[in-house]
Amino acid sequence: MSVGDPIAAFRLEAADLLAVTEQALLDLTHDLGSRELIDTVFRGLHTLKGSGAMFGFDALAGFTHHCETAFDRVRKGSVPATQELVSVVLAALDHMQALLGDDCDTPALTAAGDAILARLQAALGEQAQAAANATQDLAQDDAVLRNGDAEAAEGWRITFYLPPDTLVNGTNPLLLLDELRALGAAQVTALTDRIPPLGTLEPGQCHIGWQVELHGDVSRAEIEDVFIFVMDDMELTIAPLTPEPAAASAAPEAVTGSVAATEPAAAAAAAATSEPARNRAAATPAAESVRVPAERLDVLMDRVGELVIVQSRLAQLARGGVHDTGGELALRSVAEEIERLASELRDTIMVLRMVPISSLFGRFRRLVHDLARETGKTIELITEGESTELDKTVSERLADPIVHLIRNACDHGLETPEDRAAAGKPATGRVELVAEQSGGEVLITIRDDGRGINRARVRAKAEANGLIQPGQPLTDSELLHLIFAPGFSTAAQVTNLSGRGVGMDVVKRTIEGLRGAIDIISDEGRGSTITLRIPLTLAIIEGLLVRVGDARYVIPLAAVEECIELSLEDDLRSRGRSMITLRDQLVPYLRLRELFATGTRPDQFQKIVVIATGGERVGLVVDQIIGSHQTVIKSMSGVHRGITSFSGATILGDGGVALILDVAQLVALGQHQEERLRAAG
Repeated sequence: MSVGDPIAAFRLEAADLLAVTEQALLDLTHDLGSRELIDTVFRGLHTLKGSGAMFGFDALAGFTHHCETAFDRVRKGSVPATQELVSVVLAALDHMQALLGDDCDTPALTAAGDAILARLQAALGEQAQAAANATQDLAQDDAVLRNGDAEAAEGWRITFYLPPDTLVNGTNPLLLLDELRALGAAQVTALTDRIPPLGTLEPGQCHIGWQVELHGDVSRAEIEDVFIFVMDDMELTIAPLTPEPAAASAAPEAVTGSVAATEPAAAAAAAATSEPARNRAAATPAAESVRVPAERLDVLMDRVGELVIVQSRLAQLARGGVHDTGGELALRSVAEEIERLASELRDTIMVLRMVPISSLFGRFRRLVHDLARETGKTIELITEGESTELDKTVSERLADPIVHLIRNACDHGLETPEDRAAAGKPATGRVELVAEQSGGEVLITIRDDGRGINRARVRAKAEANGLIQPGQPLTDSELLHLIFAPGFSTAAQVTNLSGRGVGMDVVKRTIEGLRGAIDIISDEGRGSTITLRIPLTLAIIEGLLVRVGDARYVIPLAAVEECIELSLEDDLRSRGRSMITLRDQLVPYLRLRELFATGTRPDQFQKIVVIATGGERVGLVVDQIIGSHQTVIKSMSGVHRGITSFSGATILGDGGVALILDVAQLVALGQHQEERLRAAG
């Protein structure tokens, strides 16, 4: 997004505004009488309408006007806030998101908007005659509908008083009067009844009010748009000059909408909006920019300034040549300085890319709200560790997997209130979403207190699908991980939420694509816990450079626990066993020479690098430990992505290439080898 692109800037701001309004609506479902939350929703809708009109999003402004009017009535106490009203406005937010796109004037989108407005009017309890009148107005002038102008009169009497500090804040009342005159013939009268005595008059304050008689075919919405940026703090009365029919005047602030839509049309529109609402976290495209605190940019600027100075010193040395010891020392000093600055720049850029995971977790409150309504279950979402920071790219790519896991927990895991009561559980099911940092990775845990995974059904389904042979021995972890196989599902019937076996395999592929791993624990009758282990960043890591034969490899340093020596005698003695004892614990190890088929003889003094992930440890036998290495990760080509032992590659200082070992895959391989040896012994 460029600074000079106002439309892109507005869309970004509007997306943030929609997110804040959505969170306030979700909070409102738990406290329908909260004046603060009602005001927050109203202000969000009010601002979105005004900004949308300013940037030319007329369809968005017109549609949002109806929702704003509805919450203005709630704010004024004319109608109560209800769960149904909140649900409708949540659906309206999804529609507003669609109206922010380039293609926002399609018949399907218009029909969906009309259906939402009909639901909104029904939620407010409007009289049938008023709704019919609104529908008739819409049929006569569709363009008026698009701008929220269904309520028109031959003329209006407008009375307004601006707040006393209006002039100090930069608002010019004369400009407001000029905008009203631009709408039609206007007769303006100054109201001086509130001017205080001369002794107490403050020259900088506004004490005058105005009454304007405006004639012409002007709607209430057009008049309100004149005052859109000062309406919250002013006194404004808008009354028609010509009395309207009794039926129409029963609801002067009615929210207009097409309530006469046929049932099939309404159902089609509802279907068009319900699925995006459930999958909003997955469908939201990755943002094109990252908001960065100014102090972090200051640090980056300081580092760049230092780099410029060092580059100048290096250029001077290059021009003068290095002919003596003093020149060599100066060159080494510059090299060390560049190395320090490169390291600090790397750390600074890494911090700039980090975003709190709360920006991701906030999306799932809406998802759980919609799932609870659809499944008829009472579900409580609990989040922890929202301040944990994660690389922005990683965070965006995690949205879809977590959506699938939460939907699976709500649909498969949590029981109905009746079943929970029969099992002695509270009627409200719990889904916990927890994030925490552990070394160089972030652990994201999705936990529910539902029925857990039925292992017998999983095995039966896997055997029926040919995933395993009948009676094939499996560890508990291997059995549970079968749920991530493509097309696997234990659902008894296909529903809108699940049953087709699509989703969990997507979770596995995405997490493995992020060089992460999945741990799963389930206790039948008590719930399941799925933990995603995700690297902090996909760009640069600290690595341990090792040599195996003639090739060099990088082991992520965050996974390294310790390094020990394996002599040739010990290596020969442990042949066929591949186990070492570390502080009274057996640790399996893998000979990378054999695993990678290098065809070279082992060094006399080999080393074992002990790595760990998820509480499991395994040793990797290497010929030489070269040292730490700042590793810029390059993705594997499409031809090599199927090789599970490697997660990427990097270019070394001498121009050579080193493969980056996939710690999770190697640990799993080592643990599988240990289980096989124990079963054989």
